[in-house]
Amino acid sequence: MKKNIAIIMGGYSSEVDISLNSGAVVYQHISKDKYNPYKIHILKNKWVLVDDSNKEYPINKHDFSAEIDGKKITFDCVFNAIHGSPGENGSILAYLELIGLKHTSAPFYQMALTFNKRDCLSAIKQYGIKTATSYYLDKGDAIDIDTIIAKVGLPCFVKPNNAGSSFGISKVKTKDEMLPAIEKAYNEDSQILIEAFLDGSEVSIGVINYNNKITVLPMTEIVTENDFFDYEAKYEGKAEEITPARVSEELHKKLEKTAIKTYKALNMSGFSRSEYIIVNNEPHFLEMNTVPGLTAASLIPQQAAIAGISLQQLFDNAVEMALKN
Repeated sequence: MKKNIAIIMGGYSSEVDISLNSGAVVYQHISKDKYNPYKIHILKNKWVLVDDSNKEYPINKHDFSAEIDGKKITFDCVFNAIHGSPGENGSILAYLELIGLKHTSAPFYQMALTFNKRDCLSAIKQYGIKTATSYYLDKGDAIDIDTIIAKVGLPCFVKPNNAGSSFGISKVKTKDEMLPAIEKAYNEDSQILIEAFLDGSEVSIGVINYNNKITVLPMTEIVTENDFFDYEAKYEGKAEEITPARVSEELHKKLEKTAIKTYKALNMSGFSRSEYIIVNNEPHFLEMNTVPGLTAASLIPQQAAIAGISLQQLFDNAVEMALKN
């Protein structure tokens, strides 16, 4: 008998539209011979199952079921395609784990840890993984721009602590740009991370659990027209994404070793895509995305394609690993 798979998408953050696109791609490509997939929109004002004619059926939050024409639909597994809150920060996964429903992501604590950039950096530093010098601010804290610059220097990056798709991020080049950048970041989150600029090439590395094995996908070198890999660069063609990355065999092995070490150190499972800056032939970890973009143009599918893994194989594997867990 085919398993019922709920593909959750949408969310409560600025990434809602990106998530809906990712979820739609998963729904399109997941095997219909193996599974009965259902699109589930998780939005601030409603949780609904959406059929192919866009008719909506409310989700019963007591057991995460829906009723269609008098028939109750329950699910064997949830495919998590929600970028940001509540999918990537672990909130909805804690709920799913409480009701005993399997899902394709890491456990909720690991998701919450990796989504919180400051906590994630603190955790991996203990394993000797290099990072940028950083400074933390919470909303309401006194802002001493001179002290910030003394620690991280200029240029630097001001980031919301809990946000994705580069929403709210600014590259600050002068002292006068610091306060507007902080205010912009506060529009996305009440916590801020300010990081020193690392002058080097950027590489994005996908690590997944594929056929019960931690697998490093072909790496992507990011060459952007903009100051950094921002929203425009990611989604509006303002960057060149070169897969596989143009790195030496020695550096490739070092990046692969670091990527696996990071994945294991954070006790990850399921999907991940981490960003590194290469400075003096050494990888410096920036952040990890645990619900990366899943459209055909997104990095993880690009990397999987180079590795000979189709979208259907990628999505089917995620469900199979979750069901076996």
